Amino acid sequence: MDLEILRNKPRLLVEVNLKPLQGTRFQPTGFPDLGAATYQAADSTSMLLVESAQSMANRMEAVCWDEGKNDWMQALKGLPFIQVMDKDGKPLTNSILESHRINSPYILESKDKTFSERIKSDLGVMETGRVDLQLLARTLLKYDVNSLLHGVFLAKKDLAGGRLRLPRALSGFVEAKNANVAASGGVKKDEVNPKGEAKKGFGHVPFHRDEYTGNITAFFNLDLAQIRGYRLGRDVEDLLTVLAIYKIRKVLSEGLRFRTACDLEIEGDILVKRPAGFSFPSLKETEEALPELISRCRPNFAEPVVTTVKFEE
Repeated sequence: MDLEILRNKPRLLVEVNLKPLQGTRFQPTGFPDLGAATYQAADSTSMLLVESAQSMANRMEAVCWDEGKNDWMQALKGLPFIQVMDKDGKPLTNSILESHRINSPYILESKDKTFSERIKSDLGVMETGRVDLQLLARTLLKYDVNSLLHGVFLAKKDLAGGRLRLPRALSGFVEAKNANVAASGGVKKDEVNPKGEAKKGFGHVPFHRDEYTGNITAFFNLDLAQIRGYRLGRDVEDLLTVLAIYKIRKVLSEGLRFRTACDLEIEGDILVKRPAGFSFPSLKETEEALPELISRCRPNFAEPVVTTVKFEE
């Protein structure tokens, strides 16, 4: 795998067209009091947000985790993360699956303050003055490498006054152009009591449903300049870059069933928009490269590599 062309480039930008696995309709993401996020482009093209950046971040994390084994996928084993156990010593959650990663309340708000005190010690005293982002990056690499790609906000006053944050280095979203509503509906049937009280769940209840058609594209952005700005060295930069590519490939191969009525697949080839001339590695290439990269970066990780936190309210 040749990463040389990326060494001094600011971004890796990738696009890929998607289509419904069956039929032409799909259900986009929706928001309370808003519904589907429809809008117009500058040229008046009808647009639709299919999947948000927040959701895509969670999906790029979820595909890295083997739920059956409660561990990283095979190619990622050896990367650091934080495992949260309940009061009975059973796995509860972890920093990979938590929406706010290392800032999860199950990690930092437990009665067990062992890890909170440890990370506070690692980060030093930064209540005043400029935040040392390189020190923050080294600390995240030690305990939760995932946070270096997907961002973190340690909103605790006793950690640099709540000012410790890193933006996403890896982001993605899915949108559709030339979007049109495919209106439909249905009926929740009650053959026993068709005229029963709907508020209690009885009776026939008709409903409407809006799906959409359109030309769907997934976009991914890896901020290479931000990764270099961590100043963690060439080996870590390569690890983060290949890990990000793995996440993109994994989502595109296994993580495109966003909802029951939004099951998508790739249409055509992955297009690298920037930098020109970079050949986007396959999933197999990243899986083969990652174990060696993880091994080279091992001295930067916590010992043991999995940090255990016991959660008690």
